[in-house]
Amino acid sequence: LPPDNQSILQEPPSDPMVRIVGAEDTDWRLPRIEDILEPGASGEITEEDLAERARIIEDTLNAFGVPVTVVEVNKGPVVTQFGVKPGYVTRKVRGEEKRMKVRVSKIQALANDISLALAASPIRIEAPVPGRDIVGIEVPNQAISMVTLRSILESEEFTALKAPLKIALGQDVSGRAVAATLARMPHLLIAGATGSGKSVCVNAIICSLLFQYTPDDLRFILVDPKRVELTTYNGIPHLIDNVITDVETVVAVLGWAVREMETRYKKLEKEGARNIEAYNARMIAEGKPKMPYTVIVIDELADIMMMSPDEVEKLLVRLAQMARAVGIHLVVATQRPSVNVVTGLIKANFPSRIAFAVTSQVDSRVILDTPGAEKLLGRGDMLFMRPDSAKLARLQGAFVSDAEVHRLVRYWRGQRGLSAEPASELAVEPAIQRSLWEDMVEKEETQSRRDPLYDEAMAVVQEAGRASVSLLQRRLQIGYTRAARLIDMMEADGIVGPDLGGGRGREVLIGQPSAPEPTPSPAPTPTYPEPSPQLDDAPEPPPWEDLDSDAWEDPSEPNQFG
Repeated sequence: LPPDNQSILQEPPSDPMVRIVGAEDTDWRLPRIEDILEPGASGEITEEDLAERARIIEDTLNAFGVPVTVVEVNKGPVVTQFGVKPGYVTRKVRGEEKRMKVRVSKIQALANDISLALAASPIRIEAPVPGRDIVGIEVPNQAISMVTLRSILESEEFTALKAPLKIALGQDVSGRAVAATLARMPHLLIAGATGSGKSVCVNAIICSLLFQYTPDDLRFILVDPKRVELTTYNGIPHLIDNVITDVETVVAVLGWAVREMETRYKKLEKEGARNIEAYNARMIAEGKPKMPYTVIVIDELADIMMMSPDEVEKLLVRLAQMARAVGIHLVVATQRPSVNVVTGLIKANFPSRIAFAVTSQVDSRVILDTPGAEKLLGRGDMLFMRPDSAKLARLQGAFVSDAEVHRLVRYWRGQRGLSAEPASELAVEPAIQRSLWEDMVEKEETQSRRDPLYDEAMAVVQEAGRASVSLLQRRLQIGYTRAARLIDMMEADGIVGPDLGGGRGREVLIGQPSAPEPTPSPAPTPTYPEPSPQLDDAPEPPPWEDLDSDAWEDPSEPNQFG
């Protein structure tokens, strides 16, 4: 690795393995893995230790009348899986001795006894191992091996994966690298308690993509309400906008993503393409610009759901249902896996999920619909639910350090013409990139502050000399919700005072406005005289024009239909 005071941006070496992407159009160069990431050190587990543990498992189960044989040992980075084959027991049935195989449920019932005998906790029993005739007993290792992001990116399993948007996840219990593709997931839900490895997993996913795609092929929208997890990536050219830290902006951001999705569908329809792959293939053949993939990463869903749960859920579900074909994918993480955050509708549209260690079995069921995550060890130990498999895979997540993330960010910042600052001084001014949804947010806030009936409501309360929600409901023929909102707006503007209680309404602080002077009718022209328009002759608007949608929410609320 280069020293900290030396830039990792150098002239392209003559090594043919260096990848130069889009050299005819741009100067983007993908980073070299060996220049950014460090190799990991593995912990050593001797064969004698494994043989001793296998013997303890057999002796413990045999002592309780459950004969088994350890037929294989899969050594993983954090846990070792002992594959045991159930034996046979002899029982008398109606006076005859019959040889019967040991039930799997009896092995599962002795999990605590096995944990006590091995002095290892917690252990997890997978009964049976998918596609095998054995039961897997997963025991924590005494010496833990670090699974680095570099080891996964350089593995044969990752290289052999040909689908777009490949991400490195970690190693399974047998030490084999596990990778997946966002294009096939097509969205990912991540949940786990504090310190379980959730944020490291999110960083590993982002870095996996930054090693493979230039800004011409991949764009990011990063949402970080905690302000400390993803703001490191500010300044990389892949970002559509700076990392979103304002929770109130997220609804507008997701709304922009929905509009972008609809725009992309129109482009696909115009070209007769079924998905983004077919569209880009046609664009390349015609020499036109491609449609980049867009990955939206939300680091803490709970903070966003607290602000606008209904709107956020609706937008997330709409994106999850339709955005896959146009190359928009979601990665959503939360450390509070409750039913209020991970709702049933959200979970139903995120078939791929990762659960890290949680505090209770209830939280595990919220994420995975099954217990098991409460027995994980933490620090990257995870259960991965694949979209094409009902069985959970236990993995040790790939680790990427803060220093490695800073080096990768510094690399991409240097390519966009910014100075490659040291990682400890990495900072980006908000003016570097213009927000696409800044105007949208201001427009929505202005619309929410100014109700079309605001001036009329103000005239009603000034004329009556008092203000109340029921008064506005009767005079303006609107629902309770809208009337209460108008009263709140007038209180904020200093027109009415606080509620006096006891059904007395509110005091009007600004008196009745003076009557406006009559407007003279326009003088008729000699050639085409036209009479002044009379108010009584104006056609009445249809009854539904001014009807507030809130009036439909509760049948008990008064409206113009009675």
